[in-house]
Amino acid sequence: MPDVPTPQDATEAELFSECWDAVLSYADLCTSGSLTAHQLATEAFTLGMREVRAAGAVSVRGPARRAGLPMIPELLTAVRATAAGWEADGRGHKLDPDLRLWLNSGQATRFGGPPLGRPVALRGLRDMQDADASLLWLAEVEALPLPTVARRLGLDPVTVAEELDEVRGLFRDRCRRAHLDSPMDAQCRSYARLLDAVTRSAAADTPDDLSRHLATCVRCAEAAACLRLHGGGMPAALAGGVIGWGGLAYLERRRRAAEVRLGAGGPGPARTDTGDPEEGTNRTRVLRGGLLAAAVLLSALALGVSMMPFGGSGGSAASGDDIAAARGDRQPGAAPATSRTTAGPAPSRSPSTTPSTPSTTSSAAATRTESGRRNSDPEPQGASSATTGSGPARTSAPAVTCRVAYDLVNQWADGFQATVTVTTAEALSGWQVAWTFPDGQQAGQTWDATVQQDGSRVTATAADYNRTVTADGTLSFGFLATWRGRNRAPYHFTLNGEPCAAN
Repeated sequence: MPDVPTPQDATEAELFSECWDAVLSYADLCTSGSLTAHQLATEAFTLGMREVRAAGAVSVRGPARRAGLPMIPELLTAVRATAAGWEADGRGHKLDPDLRLWLNSGQATRFGGPPLGRPVALRGLRDMQDADASLLWLAEVEALPLPTVARRLGLDPVTVAEELDEVRGLFRDRCRRAHLDSPMDAQCRSYARLLDAVTRSAAADTPDDLSRHLATCVRCAEAAACLRLHGGGMPAALAGGVIGWGGLAYLERRRRAAEVRLGAGGPGPARTDTGDPEEGTNRTRVLRGGLLAAAVLLSALALGVSMMPFGGSGGSAASGDDIAAARGDRQPGAAPATSRTTAGPAPSRSPSTTPSTPSTTSSAAATRTESGRRNSDPEPQGASSATTGSGPARTSAPAVTCRVAYDLVNQWADGFQATVTVTTAEALSGWQVAWTFPDGQQAGQTWDATVQQDGSRVTATAADYNRTVTADGTLSFGFLATWRGRNRAPYHFTLNGEPCAAN
């Protein structure tokens, strides 16, 4: 296995440090294990840096132009080229199976075939000045804060946002020209100018015939993504058009990596080992504390109602259940914080002691019952099996052990990209997150976890590097999936078999 090339000076050493993380992140997507990923990244990094040096590429601001890519995308394409070499010389078994299928398909040939047949985003980025292309890539794909981008490229932090807007416009112009230069049939040619006009304004409506054409023509859909500056689709257009396979997964990884760097490396005094969570965890702790406080308050109110001298069913106590039931099967709802007496162990409740009023507990909360039925209605004194004669009943709210947030990042004609973030109140040394798809969706490529699907039930298992989660910490992973007809959000999320409430 070749060694990583030795930096020639301090500037090059800094560039190596900045680029290696990106190269290793993409290599990890392309392979089936961390050791293999490191091997692929090392070979690709050596190859890419050799080509960059030979081309005389320098990351400085200036009028010079070159027919290559900025540093990071140049190295990412070297990962793809190295993976293709592995497939050709009999080492393809070390690669991700989906990548192997892609390398042997017509999609892969587009990136190394005739220039006019390559993706519009790749051609547009290559046609820009190196400094402009670097600014666009670092801000859009690597998701770095603009002050960090300005510092790395030697730009003025005050004007970098305006310059980025200008660079986006330049990229759109280059992509439009590349699209018009592409070989197209008569139908695509007839829509080219209309496509340019529609994508210029966020308020412009897409005609039905153009919409149908974009749903069936990959080349025109790619061009539309590059030409549309509004809507937040440019990062995906860049990553998919330049990297190719795994572009969306890489984009999501870099976005999360940037969030982690911001949380751990922000300005301020050095963090001491006091066990304090980071900024994101602090927000989670505040949210969780507020939820628990609300649960305790509701429990106290329910206790007060149960001790009043009149009976009957409490309409206000059922409102929490009604809210949970109104969520339907879209996402799991948190169990309502109703009163539950805990003075001593509760014996099994016989049918004769069951209240005559119907239980308003939702089906989601019913699965969480322990030794008896949880009822939000007040009961007559002596009817509750959990009370004792020694004094009034005590109440406690069920602790929220985990909460889940499901984020639909992007969706297209037959597929979508999503992320799952789980906040756990307990420390974990390993985790499995499971959920149910309501509409027959099929999970595919995944990052930061491994996924198995049995019918509509999907289980995501931690990777080797993110098995450990601190108390009040979060775990997160993403995936690509297919859908047909409907694409409702999954429900019945569990963490290590325990139900999770929805954020």
